[in-house]
Amino acid sequence: MSELAPEDELRLNVMMAGEIQAVRIDEPAMVVYGLSARGEATIKLHPTGRPEQYLRRVREMLASSATGSPGGYPVYLHGWTRMGQARNKGLDCLLLLGETEAVVSVAYSNGLTDELARRAWWAMPVADNARRMLERECVVNGKMGKVLAAYLVEHLPFESNPHTIIDTVRLVLQADLVDEEVRRKLWNRGAIDNAYHVGFLERMPDRLPLNAEPRADWDSAKDKMKSGHPVALQLERVLSGKGQAFLQTAEALLRYPADRDVVYALLNALSAYFSTVLEPFDGDAVEQAEAVADAACKDASKPAGEFLQEFPEYGKEVRAMLILACMNSRVALPILSHSTASGTLMRQRLEPVTTPILQQIAVLRGQEFVATTQRRRQRT
Repeated sequence: MSELAPEDELRLNVMMAGEIQAVRIDEPAMVVYGLSARGEATIKLHPTGRPEQYLRRVREMLASSATGSPGGYPVYLHGWTRMGQARNKGLDCLLLLGETEAVVSVAYSNGLTDELARRAWWAMPVADNARRMLERECVVNGKMGKVLAAYLVEHLPFESNPHTIIDTVRLVLQADLVDEEVRRKLWNRGAIDNAYHVGFLERMPDRLPLNAEPRADWDSAKDKMKSGHPVALQLERVLSGKGQAFLQTAEALLRYPADRDVVYALLNALSAYFSTVLEPFDGDAVEQAEAVADAACKDASKPAGEFLQEFPEYGKEVRAMLILACMNSRVALPILSHSTASGTLMRQRLEPVTTPILQQIAVLRGQEFVATTQRRRQRT
């Protein structure tokens, strides 16, 4: 392997001897950049052999300087996983290696800080790293939160994968990372791609940018629901305008999901919304969910049964909430895991799951249930 040119070795040694914070290598241009408190240092390389071999030698020198690894490049990075398992100690050193996988390891690490996020973003500003760093509360509440969110929002129109869209929308809606205007624009894009709306249901189910009237009996129900009982609180929440907006959005998504990722995320968001009224459900069948709901309604020792002893007139609504609390992604897994169908065919195969859910949503909206196929015929 070719040795480093004397001038390159000297300049790299000088750079690494300073208070360097991160290193980035532009391979096509054969340039090494170093980040410090004073700004960027730029070193134009002068390869004495094949560029890939020369860059390997540069990285060995950087690794030797940053980590003291006698062999230069640390072999363990070849098998690095993106599971957030990087050691919390020494993360700053990983950013000095000029290795993309090392930067990814920092971005995914549980030990990430807002300052390390700033350095990692300088070293490798890509959307995947931004998403993973926005999973850390310290970054969301730090200086980098809004920087990363702005980048993701700007590049979101170029994303086509529903899972990526849902994940991105969910992350940028945290705290005050984006303003009301941006939230409105993201919501409006849901008219074209409903994956956007799933992110809203996950992150801000009670603050959707959608005006909906409360159910007709909300005022009278609200007066009755002052006990602080968990079932009473959830029922009042559902019957309010905000709750009806949530149900309206969930129904529209459930009738025409674009992709299985949308289905899974939507069902989990729906289940989470009603999770306060029922203990975690680990079944995977609609019939199981209905049986659990019926048993909870009849058992006076359970919150639902206790509530219905005082307010039996809300039996249908409470049963609907209990069933929806059970309808997470597991109920769709037996169908979707054995099929590669998408679009209309996928929706048809999912009807044994979606129809019972839509029926319960209709109960909570105080409307007559209309099957998706029947609604389609009415439109045509």
